[in-house]
Amino acid sequence: MANVFTNAKKDLTTNGETVVYTVPASTTGIIKSILVSEDSGNADTITLTLTDASSNVFNLFKTKSISANATTELLEQPIVLQESEVIKATAATGNRLHIVLSVLQINRE
Repeated sequence: MANVFTNAKKDLTTNGETVVYTVPASTTGIIKSILVSEDSGNADTITLTLTDASSNVFNLFKTKSISANATTELLEQPIVLQESEVIKATAATGNRLHIVLSVLQINRE
């Protein structure tokens, strides 16, 4: 069983849903941090969802406000994800927000 620290990052260039991170096969993912940065000088909002292996969607943050030219840490506690679960982000406006997840991946093999 190997532990690997990694990150997943996206520039949210559209206001469509964007896959940020998918837990690999035979792995548990522990999200330690979710940073969202606004770089256009305009406040915006982000919606973050978790989709499980059965395609059920759970809102983690619904239209969370991000201040202009600010970086916001969204997590107060880690989130544990199972194999094949997916984190998706949707910005209200394209080309304003960046998102970075810090993840500990624990391979179960």
